[in-house]
Amino acid sequence: MAIQQKLQTKLAQKLILTPSLQQAIKLLPMSTLELADLLNQEVVENPLLEEVPTEELAAQEQTPAEKEGGEDTTKDKSDPWDDADYEYFFGDYLNDGYRPRAPQEVKELPPIENTLSTSSSLTDHLEWQLSLQTTEDTIREIGDAIIGNLDDDGYLVASVDEIASMGPWPVGKVEEGLRLIQSFDPIGVAARDLQECLSLQIKHLHLEGTPTEKIVSEHLRLLHNHQMPELARKLGLTIEELKSHVEIIQHLDPKPGSRFNPQPSQYVIPDVYIIKVEDQYVAVLNEDGLPQLRISPTYRRLLDKGAAENSDETRAYVKDKFRSALWLIKSVEQRQKTIHKVATSICNFQRDFLDHGIEHLRPLVLRDVANDIGMHESTVSRVVTNKYMHTPQGVFEMKYFFHSGISSSYGDAVSSVTIKNRIKKIIEGEDPKKPLSDSKIVNILQREGLMLARRTIAKYREELKIPTSNQRKVLF
Repeated sequence: MAIQQKLQTKLAQKLILTPSLQQAIKLLPMSTLELADLLNQEVVENPLLEEVPTEELAAQEQTPAEKEGGEDTTKDKSDPWDDADYEYFFGDYLNDGYRPRAPQEVKELPPIENTLSTSSSLTDHLEWQLSLQTTEDTIREIGDAIIGNLDDDGYLVASVDEIASMGPWPVGKVEEGLRLIQSFDPIGVAARDLQECLSLQIKHLHLEGTPTEKIVSEHLRLLHNHQMPELARKLGLTIEELKSHVEIIQHLDPKPGSRFNPQPSQYVIPDVYIIKVEDQYVAVLNEDGLPQLRISPTYRRLLDKGAAENSDETRAYVKDKFRSALWLIKSVEQRQKTIHKVATSICNFQRDFLDHGIEHLRPLVLRDVANDIGMHESTVSRVVTNKYMHTPQGVFEMKYFFHSGISSSYGDAVSSVTIKNRIKKIIEGEDPKKPLSDSKIVNILQREGLMLARRTIAKYREELKIPTSNQRKVLF
């Protein structure tokens, strides 16, 4: 067959993401802080964008008539860009009525370095001790290598042979350096496993040869599984005699390095506030720190002077930046409206939760909210990502309100989160000496109208990080 080139006209429908739509989709999953960073960066890169000063925003709110007058003065009927009435949609952002104010007298603040403090890390603490304990260069180098291979809990994550190959140093010298580091504060640091960590602390307490040491060295698994009768039998002790030795072990530190590497506090800034107004809940977007943008009046007047006074290159550059700025402003506005719609819909579905708490949280899926506000599920999914809501019941991630439900004998579906909370309360109220098994918890929930399998209870208990009944049992 001969290969021929032909031209054919074909009519087809395709879904194409315009640049503005792509930008809107990109903004949806961002938190308020991430959006603020993006907008500040856009202001730096796009000269046609500028932030509306706080003073002008307040003035515009107080004098709406002047705001309308300002919009009229900026209307230019001879604008050659007649393909879209930008000012009709973005009048607030095109207003150039701002006049800069003189800076106020501000008392000079101390430098920021004078207001910050740093805590000593585990590495700093150990290296300080190493510098005081030895003057031998080889041991100091080995000690630095060991300290550099400790995890946040203070455990050594490299073997002696691996440390020796880093020098190279003799294995004997590495073991000597390891013994030196293990004698440092905090006691138990540089251990290779939990057993060695506890043994180092027992040695420091001069408890060698006692049943306490024997428990750690030989029967740690029995202690972990709370098999106290079996442990007492192997040690030849009564349960009462065993109690004092177990209490000593319970007061040892299994993670000696953790107090030098505390986890930083995670502060959550809500993206939406849920406020009760009379008998209705209202969603209010948190826009603190979010810059309010508009088109720079200076550059817009540059376009209004006419094409004759500006080169083609200048007008092309400004036109491109102008459209980019308008796309961004419109995308941000669309993002805010979408978040408000989703938050309002969640309030309507979870009214009982807002009134009475977690026991009244109802099952909810993305499809329910999507159908309620007339949007796609993927849009709702993007909206609830990295967003937090401040409600009368506390601050929750927006994803928290979406979860499956389990049917009850009363006909209503019960949220899985509510069931987990109920399981947690049942276990908190149990007798520590006779903890409830998963089967007994199933029976309790069945009497309350919730029909669940034992494996479901076990799954929820594991998700709550609650140990088994044997591990929860307290004999003393």
